[in-house]
Amino acid sequence: MKHRHMDFSVWKKQALQNPALRTEYDKLQPEFALIRAVVEARTKRGLTQTELAQRIGTKQSVISRLEIGRANPSVAFLKKLAEALNSNLQIRFT
Repeated sequence: MKHRHMDFSVWKKQALQNPALRTEYDKLQPEFALIRAVVEARTKRGLTQTELAQRIGTKQSVISRLEIGRANPSVAFLKKLAEALNSNLQIRFT
């Protein structure tokens, strides 16, 4: 049996046609947005997870857990993160 590689974006588009999966995916959008913002800000500044962790005074594993979605950071932690990234923390309800 030959396995074909499916591009993730193709798979995602197909999978999100399932209404139940789409509902759960949509519920996770705030978490995905946070992860994307942290990773983009860190990499834009040329920082490793270890370097960012040192700036905050925490461990690299804390940054890793945040970036893979296995953390529920407090607002206080997000403030430290923003400061370490020379950014502003903005929380909006839309």
